[in-house]
Amino acid sequence: MAKQKLTRKKKEEAKVEVKGQIRFSHAVQARVEELVGRTGARGEAMQVRCKVLEGRDQNKIIRRNVKGPVQLGDILMLRETEIEAKQLSKGGRGAV
Repeated sequence: MAKQKLTRKKKEEAKVEVKGQIRFSHAVQARVEELVGRTGARGEAMQVRCKVLEGRDQNKIIRRNVKGPVQLGDILMLRETEIEAKQLSKGGRGAV
């Protein structure tokens, strides 16, 4: 009789477990306000200033590095809004 109870429990646990389930983390929208410049070792990322549209830091303007095509007015989905990117230095190639 004890063996039957164990097998029933295992069957119930198997029914509850769902394989291939996707969980998304919460993200906050931010609109690109200004394109600051290119960054990264080969210039593959763009530094932008964006305005947070919702959440705890609503209306805060922060600096972020974005990889891929981006233009003014684009909406970025940010996982966090507390950390800002470092400001780009004034110099570039050949600067002393």
